[in-house]
Amino acid sequence: MTVNGGGPRTVSTTETGRSEPVTDAETETAPLDGPDTSDAIVESRNLDVYYGDTQALQDISMEIPEHQVTALIGPSGCGKSTFLRSINRMNDLIDVARVEGDLYFHGKNIYDEDVDPVALRRKIGMVFQKPNPFPKSIFDNVAYGLRVQGKDDGDVEANVRTALERAALLDEVEDQLDESGLDLSGGQQQRLCIARAIAPDPEVILMDEPASALDPVATSKIEDLVEELAEEYTVVIVTHNMQQAARISDKTAVFLTGGELVEFDDTNKIFENPEHDRVEDYITGKFG
Repeated sequence: MTVNGGGPRTVSTTETGRSEPVTDAETETAPLDGPDTSDAIVESRNLDVYYGDTQALQDISMEIPEHQVTALIGPSGCGKSTFLRSINRMNDLIDVARVEGDLYFHGKNIYDEDVDPVALRRKIGMVFQKPNPFPKSIFDNVAYGLRVQGKDDGDVEANVRTALERAALLDEVEDQLDESGLDLSGGQQQRLCIARAIAPDPEVILMDEPASALDPVATSKIEDLVEELAEEYTVVIVTHNMQQAARISDKTAVFLTGGELVEFDDTNKIFENPEHDRVEDYITGKFG
């Protein structure tokens, strides 16, 4: 992957075991502090992303507020997941990906040469569309990143239990922590993955359609959990379900065909009185 900032350069990548590089950092966090330019915890400025010659995002500028839920909606192929993956540099893992523009976390451009993407992912965790627990026990799934970071056993046990509790799963699995995470139901597996993502205590949690593969009951639990997580974390969620976005998010960004961010505002305003006709047409089902 290359980043355009005075000419293309190569940035470091990490080996992906599907979720391991985003849920579990392998080093202690490098300083990511910088002069805050706004109240936003994450801010993009004129962000363009290309896959080879194909432009996936066009001139995206937005500020994501801290301790709120921001939903990214839009039709398939409009760049929602590409933007999400840009926030913790998951696009680094795609050889043909190229990023132009700026993306800030606490006022620090995450594409600067001195930013370690592995350390960044300890601060910005990710939960994928399909639950993907490791073939390990429930306890070891959540403890994985903590052990890689060198935490001692006492801290690991306490942090695992805290993460499971925050993920609304501890009461259901407290007596089976030594059993395989693969034996859980789909909804429980997704909450296990959320517990694994929050165990290293990130500041931001990225969710790429976390409930799309789940039944309505499990989906409702995930939605309730997202709202609770926003009390301690900043949550950015991609969803195709507009009703879900309306229910759980504080802010909504509408991406439309061609990787364009058409509108970003309070969720109530987006759904009740959007500024752009294209957004209204999408929300009312005239296209999409």
